[in-house]
Amino acid sequence: MSTQIDPRAVVSPKAALGEGVRIGPFAVIEEDVVIGAGTSVGPHAMIYAGTRIGKDCRIFNSASVGGPPQDLKFKGETTYLEIGDRTVIREFATLNRATGESGVTRVGSDCLLMAYTHVAHDCQLGNHVILANCAALGGHVIMGDYAIIGGLTPVHQFVHIGEHSMIGGGFRVPKDVPPFVLAGDDPLGFERLNLLGLRRRGFSSKVIELLDLAYRTLYKSNLNVSQAVQKIRDEVELVPEVQRVLDFIAESKRGIIPAAGRRD
Repeated sequence: MSTQIDPRAVVSPKAALGEGVRIGPFAVIEEDVVIGAGTSVGPHAMIYAGTRIGKDCRIFNSASVGGPPQDLKFKGETTYLEIGDRTVIREFATLNRATGESGVTRVGSDCLLMAYTHVAHDCQLGNHVILANCAALGGHVIMGDYAIIGGLTPVHQFVHIGEHSMIGGGFRVPKDVPPFVLAGDDPLGFERLNLLGLRRRGFSSKVIELLDLAYRTLYKSNLNVSQAVQKIRDEVELVPEVQRVLDFIAESKRGIIPAAGRRD
């Protein structure tokens, strides 16, 4: 299928468009943009220089993709935004390319970024990530595969959100959210294991049971984090998923969220 560019669109001759790309009316595609085969760009969307978009993505009307970072440290250096395959970016979403610190903002494949979502400079999003309407990520946020953030949720810069976790809508996220959990409440806290999500994605009953035991030890045993981690190492079978939880805690710079309902 041939590339289709609406005559009212503005497309730089220095942009590289794959086979079957569709560009809607009044969209603007700057130079140094690469758009993979089968991707569609809706009316009035803006694709800035330095953007790399994979195959079969859908970018809806008035999205702003690859704009310069909202970062006072940015001095106009060449940086990039990379988007994987089959990702959907809905109306009025804004995605910024990186600053000179890391060079690349990344969004994985098979993601869904709903209307009015914001992905700030230097964020790193895995595959199958979902941001519901008006979720906003500060700079340098990292999200693991299959992580989901509810609508109207602000995420503080440098926060890490573990894979297969889900954060309820409307809650501020100031600390790291471990993998495989449901988080909610104000201040944000651990509520329980993300059982439904894990079952849907084929996690075995044994792994789910071991993760549940690990998180009950971490959040329900009245031990501090270091003591709970040691107890998990001593008493819980360290399958890869449990080891991932321990690695996430060890790597956390902002500290992990507390149990829901705690005010200290």
